Amino acid sequence: MHQLIDKTKVNAQLEEVWDFFSSPHNLRKISPEYMDFTITKGGEGKMYPGQIISYRVKPLMGIPMTWVTEITHVEDMKFFVDEQRIGPYTMWHHEHHFREVEGGVEMTDIVSYKLPLGFLGRLAHLMFVKRQLNGIFEYRAKVIKNFFRTE
Repeated sequence: MHQLIDKTKVNAQLEEVWDFFSSPHNLRKISPEYMDFTITKGGEGKMYPGQIISYRVKPLMGIPMTWVTEITHVEDMKFFVDEQRIGPYTMWHHEHHFREVEGGVEMTDIVSYKLPLGFLGRLAHLMFVKRQLNGIFEYRAKVIKNFFRTE
């Protein structure tokens, strides 16, 4: 299993940051264009525990795939968790934490994931998956600067 931890400080009010990130439709706004991230079902309104969201994404070489996640936990203004139900990973557990700090909000993402195919999955992780996931979070941090003032 692998884990990615990413922290970003946002110079905004907690309510504003929570409102943006708890809306599934904003995910497309913070995802790289090449992924063509499109909600196909279930992304209406604010997220809630038990919500199933289906996406079409193109994470690798423009090949489309279906990704289905379930929002398993939500504590208003504090955190939410999405878990993959159908998709490219054997396991995907993504925690999104929000905490008021001096000057704004600290967002912490903790992504725990496992790739299929044993040795081949581990090799793919070393060759491109880890780099791609880090790139997605770097892209997100840059895009967030257009919505909020970040450090």
